[in-house]
Amino acid sequence: MATDKRKLYRTRNGIIAGVCGGLAEFFGLDTALLRIATLILILFGGLSLWVYIILWILVPKAPKQLNA
Repeated sequence: MATDKRKLYRTRNGIIAGVCGGLAEFFGLDTALLRIATLILILFGGLSLWVYIILWILVPKAPKQLNA
């Protein structure tokens, strides 16, 4: 059984906090689409702004060598 060594980090080139960019990289999604989906979910009550803020606090920023 292969173990996947991916880690979740906030991107250093993020628009606000790098949370959506980090999640997009982790799951292999398009960053722009994830940002739009997150905005729509926050505006229409499907996702709380508190979830985004908690992720901003808990997910560490990517080390400089990862985003070189």
